[in-house]
Amino acid sequence: MMKSVDKFEKISELARRRGFFWQSYEIYGGVSGFISWGPFGAAMKRRIEDKFRDIFLRRLNFYEVETPIIAPERVFKASGHIEHFKEPMVECLKCKRKFRADHLLQELAGIASQETDRMGLQEIKHEIEVRKIKCPDCGGEFSEPRYFLTMFQTNIGPYSESVGYGRPEAAQGIFVEFKRLYEQVRERLPIGFAQIGHALRNEISPRQGPIRLREFTIIDLEFFFDPENPRCPLLSEVEDEKLRIVLARNRLRGDESPVELTVKEVVANGYVMVEWLAFFMALGKRFVTSLGIPEDKQRFIEKHPWERAHYSAQGFDQEVYLERWGWVEVAGFNYRTDYDLKGHMMESDVDMRVFKPSDKVTTRTEMRVKPKLQNISREFGEKTPEVVNLLKSVRSEDLIKSFNEKGFYEVGRLKITPEHVEIVLEEVKDEGKRFIPHVIEPSFGSDRLTYAALEYAYTIKDGRVVLKLPRDIAPVQIAVLPLVSRDGLPEKAREIYKMLIDEGFTVEYDESGYIGRRYARFDEIGVPLCVTIDYQTLKDNTVTIRDRDTWRQIRVEIARLPWLIYNYLRYKINFEDMGPPIEK
Repeated sequence: MMKSVDKFEKISELARRRGFFWQSYEIYGGVSGFISWGPFGAAMKRRIEDKFRDIFLRRLNFYEVETPIIAPERVFKASGHIEHFKEPMVECLKCKRKFRADHLLQELAGIASQETDRMGLQEIKHEIEVRKIKCPDCGGEFSEPRYFLTMFQTNIGPYSESVGYGRPEAAQGIFVEFKRLYEQVRERLPIGFAQIGHALRNEISPRQGPIRLREFTIIDLEFFFDPENPRCPLLSEVEDEKLRIVLARNRLRGDESPVELTVKEVVANGYVMVEWLAFFMALGKRFVTSLGIPEDKQRFIEKHPWERAHYSAQGFDQEVYLERWGWVEVAGFNYRTDYDLKGHMMESDVDMRVFKPSDKVTTRTEMRVKPKLQNISREFGEKTPEVVNLLKSVRSEDLIKSFNEKGFYEVGRLKITPEHVEIVLEEVKDEGKRFIPHVIEPSFGSDRLTYAALEYAYTIKDGRVVLKLPRDIAPVQIAVLPLVSRDGLPEKAREIYKMLIDEGFTVEYDESGYIGRRYARFDEIGVPLCVTIDYQTLKDNTVTIRDRDTWRQIRVEIARLPWLIYNYLRYKINFEDMGPPIEK
């Protein structure tokens, strides 16, 4: 009996052959968790990322930044990644292969992910032993489970003590630069900053092609807002958008079926902590739908507290259905509160707060600590600047209380006595207050989105592969084809090819082989339009345009080509609007 070939294998074969993607380092046997995007795949991926820029940045007047992939250890200490970015791992004592322990329980014991996510190492060990789970490769026994830090570690420069890590997300590059970015946008909230770039995760055992990678492209948007003013003024633009959501309360009862709610209903029922979260989820659904993935093949999963990232107060995963793996996360929407900015503020000693002016200025009297520099200098000498700096953070009430109880105040390892300071009363104007902004984060996996778009575009028509990609993410927009390679047709075709190139389109030229084979070749890589130059072109300066999906053809004047193609690719017109069909 012949083994059936699933869609992933068909797409992978096409992707390798036609230049979309393949496993990296093939000449050395390949390395799991790494893929290379070929010319068509890289172009398609960029178009998807550009679509994100249009929907989430240009239209909302947000900004894109670019920060390093490597960061010092302190960055990830402040962000909580060093403490929390770990996965349970076991090693086969026989063949020495390492596995994600929770994935083993899911795949070999059928335990749901929401159960394994709650397990500690001892519970994982117990389940492996009770269920007699062995190495799927050689049948060997497993070692004791242990946690594995899934960040790539390196040294910055030649010094071993200068530890750095490859970023597992692009978000921290935005958080550490927030103070400067906020100043550059004239100190306004709410505001969003995005970063699109590579991230690194040292996955234990990636075995899912482009779905689980050790190096991948992430799209992170950090939206900063005032927690005292969390209303979303743009909600009316998406309030009728329907979202399919698997609610956490239903999941606790074992019900994984989605409920379909409008954004307005999601907010009114209190299913989101912040309105902006529902707004970005609606944009996320529109974005993924525009990649050719049907609405009924998308859903949002509300995450339980034990499933959420360490920084998340509430989170929803946006999932799409893929033939081999079932429901797969392609995006996450998280309410990160002030977790990250507060962490970096504590670790760096840099004030990440923003100032909000009050509607009404008030005056009050406040006790202040005033250093007596001469006395401090006489006792502490060269440590005087350190003492003065430490005193800035001391509350006058704490100082007075300590003086009354002990006769001194200990700051650091230094003892401050009443002769070193004086407590003065000052009039203070309350013109506003300082606070740490809160953050909503939509985060997309560019590689997963690209694969998902390929899977839903992959169709068979009359025994041939047709890649029905949305026209604005197709890697090649137009193919220019002379009917035959003689009688002046190639020369005319190259003239039209150059004109379209000069107009800014992505164009392929091909004159090799029978015209039907060339059509099939371009259908297979998803080219929306083929422009054919034939003998009539030489008579009246018209060409045929062939539609990839219907195989219908129209005839138009060469002079109208740029305008027609431009508007077609931007969904301003459809194929039938471009001209009358050619009757066969």
